[in-house]
Amino acid sequence: MGEDIVSRAGNLLGTNEEIATDAPQSTAALEGELSNGERSELIDALLNRRSVISSGPYAQVSSSVLAANSRAAEAELRAAMLRAEARELNWLPTLGPTISLNSLGSIVANLVVEQTLFDNGAKRSEREFARADVEVAAVALAQDTNDRVYQALDLYLTAQASEARAAVNEGGMARMERFEYVMSERVNAGINDRADLQLVQQKLTQMRSDVLEDREAASSARAELAAMSATSLDGVSGIDTISDPAGTSQPLDVMKVEAEGTRGMAEARALQAGYSPSVSATGLIGEGGGAGIDVGIPNGLGFGRRADMAAIDAMGQAAELQVAEQREDSNREVAAIEGQITSLRRQQSNIQTIISQANDNYTLFEEQLRAGQRTVPEVVGVFRTKLDAERDAVALRYDLARQELKLARIYGTLVDGEDI
Repeated sequence: MGEDIVSRAGNLLGTNEEIATDAPQSTAALEGELSNGERSELIDALLNRRSVISSGPYAQVSSSVLAANSRAAEAELRAAMLRAEARELNWLPTLGPTISLNSLGSIVANLVVEQTLFDNGAKRSEREFARADVEVAAVALAQDTNDRVYQALDLYLTAQASEARAAVNEGGMARMERFEYVMSERVNAGINDRADLQLVQQKLTQMRSDVLEDREAASSARAELAAMSATSLDGVSGIDTISDPAGTSQPLDVMKVEAEGTRGMAEARALQAGYSPSVSATGLIGEGGGAGIDVGIPNGLGFGRRADMAAIDAMGQAAELQVAEQREDSNREVAAIEGQITSLRRQQSNIQTIISQANDNYTLFEEQLRAGQRTVPEVVGVFRTKLDAERDAVALRYDLARQELKLARIYGTLVDGEDI
């Protein structure tokens, strides 16, 4: 990642020594080693995460959408890493030209060399800020990658659920059309009036409308999924069983706020150092050159200094409170999703009982219709209740799968850390 820059002393003195560069490229965007050579615990935690998706349709969808990912967040991470590399060299002298016009009307050009000797930790804080900025960008990349996979899987489940609901109605369409035919014959024979026929026709029309809506919803979701995929996913179908989304992982939102808090603390320390004296050595190379020691206070001693220092202290307190607040929000969100999962599983067990009872009722009503004890509209109503229960069972199945994936997205376990 990035470029390894080797600076030679000769370059600092203005000689003709060349700068040797080496820019090895890595296949992974996340690297646990920071610009100062130390390992980042936060990035290592991201790298060590294992996806709850192993194989099957979920893996096919995930691989396809990641292959087509523009990865803007990765570009932000690379920029942060390069900035951190640059800040690691901020302890070296700075070189800059100075051009002036003297009293005789001639132009004098010199080279100014400045080396900071003591700055109360300002430059160290700048380096810490840059490293923390890398960690913030790393979490943002992990969030972006997991969000993309979740969006794709959500579209996939929407298409699958819509197609499954449409299949339930299509499976009962022939029976409803048969009821309509029987009812129309009974009306023509004067056994029933036209109101009964219209009731049956209305239910049949509603079934056809539901099928069209489900097919349109499936087609729209498939089109969106195709737009964000590198390969065709038309033949992919089914639902996977995923492992525990949480495990020992920490929600990505909490990790990001913690990284932002660390970055904010580094910024506060750099600002605080600016209110204390700093010492630097300067040298002028060229005509009339010389050297000296400069002592100054970068931020000055204005009347608002006390308020500025209090504001800096408040930044640290705010960072701690933001982490606690985000941890609470994430815990609430996780608890809500887990409660929804528990509820959906309970509804799944109940819906099977409802479907069984609806099937028994329909069988009984159909027998009574043949015996002349029930009317066609009554049987049609029971039949629609049976189909509605089957459609609800389909929806519950996919809603449960969606909630499980949503929980995995919060913990950032939809993608292997090493694959980011």
